[in-house]
Formats: sequence, structure tokens, C-alpha cells
Amino acid sequence: MRAPLGLHLAYVSRADDPAARGPDVLGIATFDATAAPGGANGIPVARIHTPVLPSAAPVYEVWSAGAPAASGQRGRVHFRRTEDLLFGCIAIAESETSGAGSPLQAATAAAYAEICATLEAEGYPHLLRVWNYLPDINRDANGTERYREFNTARQHALQAHGRALTGSVPAASALGSGSASPLVVYFLASRTAPRFIENPRQVSAYHYPPEYGTHSPVFSRAALREQPGSSTLFISGTASIVGHRSLHVGDTAAQTRETLANIRALLAEANRLTHRPFDLSSLAYKVYVRRPADLPVIQRTLTEVLGAAQVLYLQADICRQDLLVEIEATGTRPLAQAA
Repeated sequence: MRAPLGLHLAYVSRADDPAARGPDVLGIATFDATAAPGGANGIPVARIHTPVLPSAAPVYEVWSAGAPAASGQRGRVHFRRTEDLLFGCIAIAESETSGAGSPLQAATAAAYAEICATLEAEGYPHLLRVWNYLPDINRDANGTERYREFNTARQHALQAHGRALTGSVPAASALGSGSASPLVVYFLASRTAPRFIENPRQVSAYHYPPEYGTHSPVFSRAALREQPGSSTLFISGTASIVGHRSLHVGDTAAQTRETLANIRALLAEANRLTHRPFDLSSLAYKVYVRRPADLPVIQRTLTEVLGAAQVLYLQADICRQDLLVEIEATGTRPLAQAA
């Protein structure tokens, strides 16, 4: 049910669902290249090439703001905004790029340069949450894993625009997509700064040691946005990592349980900072499954803990080859539930 005020996420199965059509819709993401509403009415649509599990039924990830939104475009970034929030998306095919580095690095540099330029021009300086989908994320290219190439280019682009590389950096995810797909990035930004949250069970990603690449990932484990009517928590892509090492290699159920332990730890950190506490059942989840055959064991493990929570399952490669499942989550708590 939609929160009375503030940012809201819904996963819907029909393009004509009222949630995907309202004047307060900020943006939509679709999966497995599903067609979606938008375009003519100015709603930006991020089209992600990641199959929905367990079937190919269409799913629309709909972000709404609780206030009328206006559309715009700068370069290849399509966006929609309210007074305090902006949703944007960009897609760049590697075949269309040129410049220093690999085609993926050139596409990443271009995407982040255009995103930063849009935020600067439109006056939404604070990135809250970023989703990155890059083809063949684990494939070796030029002697380097493509995910590491992406991290290098992202860091250089953010640095070039004077953005932080540690601490005040957005919640984020980076997943694999189909081999023929473009690099797709979509994001939420705000005029007001959120609180950035780290997990006491984990080394901050931006402080990973060099064994994970010459340039660390630039993201916080979670971000908390508070406004007068509600509070929104964005939990980054989370996996079976303690400290900086992957645990339970080859054991899908154990990785799922460890991932939930990390999400619980982030909830505890967030709830220390807010008067509108979150719990597992108050979140909507997106679950990335490396091997579709593992879906039943992941579903059983999550259902035991999450009950009837809203969960979307996608097939996607994950940033580390030894990780079999990754989970992200978002939740909004209205002021009325703070008592």
C-alpha cells in the first residue's frame, strides 16, 4: 500500500496499472527488455536485460514521489523531478563509444559524466541510490575483469566532477546483464543530503584492499533519506561478505542466510538514526540469482524470514564470481508509524 507521503517503490505486473500511470510517477525500470509505459508522457524508462524468475512475466519497477513530477532531458539522460527528488536513466552501447580505455570504460565514463552534469545543471547534488547493469560483468577483458574496468572508470569520472569517493557516496548495485545489452544506469538524487550507513560486519566497499582491483567500488552500504512526512531506506546490493571476504562459497542457502544477517545489521544501524524504525517486513526486495536452478532454495530461505514481503527475483551475474545471490532492499516508513 502506498505511503501517504514521500518516495514509494512498487513492483507491478501490468503496464496499465494505476501505479505506473499517475502524475507523481518519477520513473520506471523494466526487466528482460520488457516494453513499458513512458516515452510519450515523459516518464523515463530504464530497460534492463535481466530475466525475471521464475517466469518471463513482465514486471515494472515503479518509483513515485507523492507529488506531481515534471520531465526533462539533458544529453542522453532522461529524467523526471519534483521539488526535492530526481529520477534519471541513461543507456550507452559500448559499440557507440570511443576514447581512452576499453569500450566499457568509455561507456562508463560517458554515462557518469552525463549523470554528474545533469545533477549539477538541475540542482540535485546528492545521489541517493544508483543501479548499474553492465553486460558480461565477470568476463575477462584485456587481462582485467570487466567489473574492475567499470570500477576504474566510475571512480575517475566521479573524481573529475569533484565528487566524493569515500564516505558520502550513494547506495548502489552493479550487476551483470545480457551480452548484447548496453550499459544501463538509473538513479535517484535529491536536493537534500541523506545519511550514509555502513555495516559493522563489513569493510566499507570503498576501503577494499587491492586484491579486489586497483580502484575500489564507490558506494555506501545503505542510505537513509528523511523528510517531513516519511523516511526512506535504500539498502545497496548485499551479499555473503563478512569483513571483505566472500563466505560459504558454493553453498547457496548459507549465502542467503549470511546476506540476511548483513541486511539485519544495516537495519539496526539505520534504526539508531531514525524515529521511524524499519523491520524486514517493511522492505521491498530485489533478489539477483546467478544460477536459476538455485531459485527454489533461495525462495524457501527468504520466505521463512520475510513472509509476505514484496520480492522480485531476477537472473543476473554478480560482481564476484563466487557469489551466488545478492539482495537489495528499499522501504519507506510514513510519519504515522513513528509513534
